[in-house]
Amino acid sequence: MEAVKVGLLGLGTVGGGTATVLLRNAAEIQARVGRAIEVSHVAGLGIADQTIVDPAKVKLTEDAFEVVNDPEVQIVVELIGGYTLAKDLVMKAIDNGKHVVTANKALIATHGTEIMQAATAKGVTVSYEAAVAGGIPIIKAMREGLAGNQIQWLAGIINGTGNFILTEMRDKGRDFDDVLKEAQELGYAEADPTFDVEGIDAAHKLTILASLAFGIELQFEKTYTEGISKITTEDVNYAEELGYRIKHLGIARKTDNGIELRVHPTLIPEKRLLANVDGVMNAVLVQGDAVGPTLYYGAGAGAEPTASAVVADIIDTVRSIDVPADQKVPLLGFRADSMRDTPVLSIDDAETSYYLRMSAEDKPGVLAEVSEVFAAHSISLEAVLQKEPSEGVNLVNLVLLSQQVQEKNMNGAIKEVEALAAIQGEVVRIRMEHLG
Repeated sequence: MEAVKVGLLGLGTVGGGTATVLLRNAAEIQARVGRAIEVSHVAGLGIADQTIVDPAKVKLTEDAFEVVNDPEVQIVVELIGGYTLAKDLVMKAIDNGKHVVTANKALIATHGTEIMQAATAKGVTVSYEAAVAGGIPIIKAMREGLAGNQIQWLAGIINGTGNFILTEMRDKGRDFDDVLKEAQELGYAEADPTFDVEGIDAAHKLTILASLAFGIELQFEKTYTEGISKITTEDVNYAEELGYRIKHLGIARKTDNGIELRVHPTLIPEKRLLANVDGVMNAVLVQGDAVGPTLYYGAGAGAEPTASAVVADIIDTVRSIDVPADQKVPLLGFRADSMRDTPVLSIDDAETSYYLRMSAEDKPGVLAEVSEVFAAHSISLEAVLQKEPSEGVNLVNLVLLSQQVQEKNMNGAIKEVEALAAIQGEVVRIRMEHLG
């Protein structure tokens, strides 16, 4: 049986890792697939200087469209990232009848619906395992392994940079800016870290997971996104004192009214497995009605961990290359004619518990006054922590934990509390999830 020819677009960190794994494990892969998988074309800037593939055996070019338009190439692997050029290349590959493998979460989250529709019309596949959580096979698990379940909710640490920063803040008492600088020096964070620390990267990934979980269209623009740049060591320490840890979570939950899609810093009980995922590692907790909770843990980035997911997609594509399109696993887990129009809720309609910290004058009656405001909004308080004032300062930190309440009700209560004469500045709010 003839080898399947693969064209790689991009030979950077992930592209280089993918080529390395395909070459190193060629015999193992062929034994699993029943035919050889051959990297026949590679496109990338400065490609002539690369040392990973043999130029005598592989066509090298700086023009990615040469790969996409070459009739020999059966599978195009898009690893260049970004939105515009990547989309043009992927759509052209599909139009040419080629299967696509990508690690581009931004592309799938923002243009995935259009891409999947085009692929379905042409009878080709688009695979994107590496787009979420690096080497963790979470896409395959949700699309196939959990296919017999109704997914109730999922929560994930799906950005390693943010998790590294919060871990260092907790374990070493360092502040956000200090750890961010180190993350940039270590290569965990980009020179412009906005996508990582403000939650955009995680929101891309959550958008994909939610579509797989609930059979809804990809709706990145409706995902509530909040970063970790305002988290202080003070809040990290108070959370620890109360038996919680702060993690930057992506949360998708199906409710009677619609689906919550939100990325934000979250207090979770320290005994939960997800609370003990540290450093740059990723983890996704999925709750199904039949299986219960399942946890998927591993490296969320890096050359070979991500390449592991890319190569797995290539293998799956080759295995099913001759299978009729209507007999293949649906690209988003649900058949296109069965996708649901379940609404995505505004953050105002989300329900969760809250950690609240405020600076209050150190005098009798303030706590009672604050408690009255929350009671008037039908918000029950679960715990109260009052810290001793610093010497010479007449202000104390009040820390409150609320029971579950709708966000818009909490918004109203916080506005009233901030208007109290005894409260100085803004109330710090961090949402809480018990994941039970």
